[in-house]
Amino acid sequence: MRLRGLLKLLPILFFSTICFCIYLTLNLENQNELPSALLGKNAPSLELRKLAEYETPSTLDMKFKGKKLVNFWASWCPPCKAEHPILEEIANEKKYPIFGVNYKDSPENAQTFLSSLGNPYTKLGADPKGRTAINWGVYGVPETFIIDESGLILMRHPGPITQKIYLEKIKPLLESQN
Repeated sequence: MRLRGLLKLLPILFFSTICFCIYLTLNLENQNELPSALLGKNAPSLELRKLAEYETPSTLDMKFKGKKLVNFWASWCPPCKAEHPILEEIANEKKYPIFGVNYKDSPENAQTFLSSLGNPYTKLGADPKGRTAINWGVYGVPETFIIDESGLILMRHPGPITQKIYLEKIKPLLESQN
């Protein structure tokens, strides 16, 4: 008799536990930001293959003074296409070099993507197996990192850069004097 009473409470207990977990998840701070163990540390090397005629970054070329962006992208990625005009806008300012990392993509598709939408990248290479992305802690594309003059990672932005994100989050960091 007592066992039946406990068995009747089991679904209610299970449901309550799930509700509690959902409540905790929804109330976490910065729930849209994925953690990065690399913030404040030296950026990993860029071990990339050449992509068409583009100049390939082998390291975060320090001849470019000031802050730099490293953008992981792919032609098969709709959010990458959505953020592309913002990258073009940043490139047109000619203040900050953008190093592009083409992630797990075919060279032909990447070339077609850039030919049709434009190439905002100062230097560009391919990461066909995703090994460089793993070293950078990339969760998925697009993903953008801001690197300071000494090579430290200042920020990681997962997902597409929108006009609002660029103006409120990325541009102020690029223009700051830290």
